[in-house]
Amino acid sequence: MSIIAQRIQRIKLSPSVAARTIIAELREQGREIIDLTIGEPDFTTPLHIREAAKRAIDQGQTKYPPAQGVVALRRAIAARLQQENGIDYPVKQIIVSTGGKQVLFNGLAATLNDGDEVIVPAPYWVSYPDMVLVNGGVPVIAKTTVESQYKLTPEILEASITPRTKWLLFNAPSNPTGAVYSGEELRALADVLLRHPHVWVMTDDMYARLNFTDAPPRYILEVAPELAPRTLLVNGVSKAYAMTGWRIGYGAGPAELIAAMAILQSQSTSGASSISQAAALEALTASQDCVEQFSAIFKQRCELAFGLLSQVPGLKLVKPDGAFYVFPDCSGLIGKRTPYGDVIANDGDLVLYFLKQAGVAVIGGDAYGAPGTFRLSFAASLDDIRAGCEGIRAACDALK
Repeated sequence: MSIIAQRIQRIKLSPSVAARTIIAELREQGREIIDLTIGEPDFTTPLHIREAAKRAIDQGQTKYPPAQGVVALRRAIAARLQQENGIDYPVKQIIVSTGGKQVLFNGLAATLNDGDEVIVPAPYWVSYPDMVLVNGGVPVIAKTTVESQYKLTPEILEASITPRTKWLLFNAPSNPTGAVYSGEELRALADVLLRHPHVWVMTDDMYARLNFTDAPPRYILEVAPELAPRTLLVNGVSKAYAMTGWRIGYGAGPAELIAAMAILQSQSTSGASSISQAAALEALTASQDCVEQFSAIFKQRCELAFGLLSQVPGLKLVKPDGAFYVFPDCSGLIGKRTPYGDVIANDGDLVLYFLKQAGVAVIGGDAYGAPGTFRLSFAASLDDIRAGCEGIRAACDALK
């Protein structure tokens, strides 16, 4: 009999972690691999943010921080959220955690009872369903299509709601599709939610400021502030400021929910790193030029990756409007044979073929709830993006 709890046996290793393991093994064998699996900016954290962390160390800010987060940082978060969403949150309704993932996890852990349902639009970030499962919930996968640009529609949302629905997990711009919603599209979803007052909204805005459209980012509470009493806003500094390793995420929501999450956090990780919080405070309150520069670079890379992959026979693409991923539909290649006679039975076979044939690493779409697709990250140099996409095209051309 296994000592491992059944709730842990329900979940699986992150495919990104699994991919990194395979890539490391191949590189140890001397293979040159172009890694386009990466889910983090390839930039160094901006100098002024690093300097703020050094000052915090020199000033002795090395003690235990408050479990809910340093007050100065929570005030800065409140100011940011007021600017973005138009909602005023007092500091007691804001929590700072060890990355956005912990905010999401704590929000689910603090609210889910066994059997509660959580709507997860697919394609989804790989951690969403497993976080629901490990906390006793039931992920209800709301499948979107390439025809709808991988966006959740009001009709799909309505059909997914049952009396047991506790949350809608909403992520835009999306990992893995880069889908961005207009104000009108958000309002249409909000209208459905307003008809079902038992459904709460957990909105993951981690990529919101990496937006390639001409319009500013839109947020669901900006267009439907009446949802605020049952919404948990989740964000952080990881993607916009190239601070993934600093591990700072934050959440804002109703006082009762944030208090419960703070209790849970006090008994698990306690407060996030004091040095990282000092760095995050600088990121949110200093010049935002670095965010604009990063977004402009990602937009240029997006144009390159999308342009090259759009020319590959058998792939169907929706142009991403944010984040740093392209998510091709590769169903047109399923069933073909490789030059060495193997049949490509699914997207997993295809990404392994890309790795073997072209030395290009991407992640199969089955991990994101979308079989017959794959995710390519353009958080890489233009040279690597060009070489990787050209390698994929050559590999696809070799299929029979």
